[in-house]
Amino acid sequence: MQYRTMISKYIKISICTFILGFVGLQTAAQKTKIDGVAVVIGKNIVLDSDIDKFKQEIELRSEGKVKITDCEMLEELMQQKLMAHHAVVDSVVVSDSEISSRVDRSIQYFTQQYGSVEKVIKAYGFNDLEDLKKELTSVQKENILIEKEQEKVAEKVDVTPEEVRLYYVGLKDKGELPEFPAEIELAQIVLKAVPTDEEIDRIIAELSKIKVQIEEGSSFRMKAIINSDDPGVTNNGGEYTVTKESSFIKEFKEMAFTLDVGQVSKPFKSEFGYHIMQLHKIKGNTRIASHILMQPEVPDAKLIEIKEKAEEIISEIKTGKLSFSAAVKKYSNDAETKNSGGLIINPSTGESKFDLTRMDPAFYARVSDLKKGEMTAPFYDEERSGDKMFKFILMRNRTDTHTADIIEDYVKIQQLALQKKKEETITKWSKEKIKDTYIKLGDEHAKCVFNKNWKKEVNK
Repeated sequence: MQYRTMISKYIKISICTFILGFVGLQTAAQKTKIDGVAVVIGKNIVLDSDIDKFKQEIELRSEGKVKITDCEMLEELMQQKLMAHHAVVDSVVVSDSEISSRVDRSIQYFTQQYGSVEKVIKAYGFNDLEDLKKELTSVQKENILIEKEQEKVAEKVDVTPEEVRLYYVGLKDKGELPEFPAEIELAQIVLKAVPTDEEIDRIIAELSKIKVQIEEGSSFRMKAIINSDDPGVTNNGGEYTVTKESSFIKEFKEMAFTLDVGQVSKPFKSEFGYHIMQLHKIKGNTRIASHILMQPEVPDAKLIEIKEKAEEIISEIKTGKLSFSAAVKKYSNDAETKNSGGLIINPSTGESKFDLTRMDPAFYARVSDLKKGEMTAPFYDEERSGDKMFKFILMRNRTDTHTADIIEDYVKIQQLALQKKKEETITKWSKEKIKDTYIKLGDEHAKCVFNKNWKKEVNK
């Protein structure tokens, strides 16, 4: 069970983050040879190259800890195709906005990896951006269908306290109780260094001047390279493809859909600073636009003042003049944590707990030695938006690495029991659906021994 769970885990990772490489490599490979069909399930197919690519990816991402045969890999992929087929049969709805959002995230992820969209297109053998989007749209639509069908099949599954207890006892009797890693809860107070009104006026005036120069014939791209604080400007000249479903900030999207082709906007503000934008092309619901970003500067003297203020607040908390939560309400400038006592939410899980072994190395070094109730010294930080600040962190709670305990870790054990029951429900559903689903295995894979009756043998 543990082995199959590990395989499923890496299958999911592969679908989410490796899919562009998989599709691109597959596309490039098909230019030189016709790919073999391993199996047909309903109207879906699994290619021989699918097995090879995903198998390699699982072994790579598990750092060699998970080894999987071609037959095991094929069965995992057949399960995915079975879910996708019946999602269509069950009329599962996938909206264009859901697909576009996934496609945009995939393109942004790989653009960060390669430096530009052009390099991604070249690396994976696509003709252009539209060609890449077309492939990704098909792939991401299937991914969403699979996820929604799984949710539909297991939506009514729940576990009772007695089932949780029996699940725990079963693991304990077999000596298979999991080890839960050290976890921490953190809270913070953030003091941002706000630029002066004079500095903001200077930035707006500079952008207004550049706007006039561009309208008089200067190159927007060259002005962006020289003046923009956008780190991506060296790769794309500040040019982006924008849709209403894309993950760009609200102000950026609204401006892109307000301008006429060739028009340069007035300076406008976002959380990242101040921009001007020029619209280049309109393609249906897509806009091609460039921007120049300028972020107001904060003098060193202001930063020193902020740091000293943070030290004063820490002193007040340590001497008991002020509680940490009261200090958050009184002083913190962070909108996300100000109303929750400074509690920091783990972006990967949406929960307040952090696994110490999976933290950013720099962050880990700052908090790993703190005991419950201790605070860091004030430290400088700068966000992607350009905001400069000093902050300090409180260790709200801490648990060390330990073997699962039914009382201390009830919620986690409950989640594990629920996940196991959902997997069993999906397995039972799959065995029933296989019976009335068209399945044709290629000759090469017909000799495989599967856990489910994909061959529809009478004696199984």
